[in-house]
Amino acid sequence: VQLQASGGGLVQPGGSLRLSCAAVGASFSTYTLGWFRQIPGKEREFVGAVRRSGGNTDYATSEVGRFTISRDTAKSTAAHLQMNRLKPEDAAVYYCAFTARRLISSSRSNSRFYDYWGQGTLVTVSS
Repeated sequence: VQLQASGGGLVQPGGSLRLSCAAVGASFSTYTLGWFRQIPGKEREFVGAVRRSGGNTDYATSEVGRFTISRDTAKSTAAHLQMNRLKPEDAAVYYCAFTARRLISSSRSNSRFYDYWGQGTLVTVSS
């Protein structure tokens, strides 16, 4: 299984970016796909996650209302992270993570439960 991540780049404060992630190499009847971000020198932190069954989503508190995760309508193992009203503190390397397990809500923010990771994509928020 490989994760193909795309998106990211430079955006001004208040702007928007969309990250995408697709798991390829196998078919999955269920999964949880999450995003984490990391700033150099700091621990990786949870951004949000989506579960295939029911499309349930979870977000870190600071992202509620600004970030939205949606499943891809064409690719069953792909999802998108829409980030709006970006702030300088959102700048980081964003990683998508994937597990074929259906994680319960309380587990989705824990990076240990994810089995596959994307290569990371840089998001820069600066004027």
